[in-house]
Amino acid sequence: MKQNYPFDPLLKHHLIIGLLLAIWVFVFLYFTEPLDVNEFNDSEKLIYLPAYGFIACLLYYICLPFQNWLYRKCKNQWFILSELSFVMVFSIVGIIVLRLFYLHVIMDWHPFAYSFSYHLKSILLPALLTVLPIILIGRFAFGRYHEKRLDDQKIEIKGEGNYEGLRLHFNDLISINSSDNYIEIHYLSGIELKKTLIRNKLSSVDEEFPELIRTHRSHIINPYHFRQWHTENGKHTLVLNHNIKIPVSKTYLQNVKSVLYSATN
Repeated sequence: MKQNYPFDPLLKHHLIIGLLLAIWVFVFLYFTEPLDVNEFNDSEKLIYLPAYGFIACLLYYICLPFQNWLYRKCKNQWFILSELSFVMVFSIVGIIVLRLFYLHVIMDWHPFAYSFSYHLKSILLPALLTVLPIILIGRFAFGRYHEKRLDDQKIEIKGEGNYEGLRLHFNDLISINSSDNYIEIHYLSGIELKKTLIRNKLSSVDEEFPELIRTHRSHIINPYHFRQWHTENGKHTLVLNHNIKIPVSKTYLQNVKSVLYSATN
């Protein structure tokens, strides 16, 4: 259940999924006429059926704050369990809202309205089984598309000669320091902090990736992971994510300050 699952955090794509869901619900109800839909005349169909589509779309949007909260709680990771949790919340909220819509709007609290058990078994659950595949397919497709775009944005830190390099997302890179004839790279793999050695020169990486900041003759950092300054006895240190501490020499002090100030304001 902790296996990664394709996910797109961009709101605009989830707005598209909601709109497609509304259209699908209307078209499905209009042409298949399940249960008592065939009792509506044409004008009633154009009133109530778009309303069901709108409700389905609105329900999806209502559940997006929960999705965003879960995404942040998982440290910007999305798992199969995360997707199942979202689907469960959407289903529960959907059953409650659609039941109330049926009782209040469709039946006006008529005493002969369907009982909850019959309504759930014969209408609401079959409706969910019709709607959920569209949601899952749309979310999976946008998730894969988002992953492909991210993969295209990866950088590669190459080793000299035949030595193996490292390919990763730019913002997964935290810092690099020199270690004899190697560079030691600190980076994130999912939510796990890792480090690896590659035979290369720090100056070569610094020249290849100007987005990084040189803080010391032996250290460069990704400003994305900067958290705070620490000064003690005239010595300056940067604290990065995962409590990684990087020294700042006087040679690079003013440049580091100006770059980090502009990046955080």
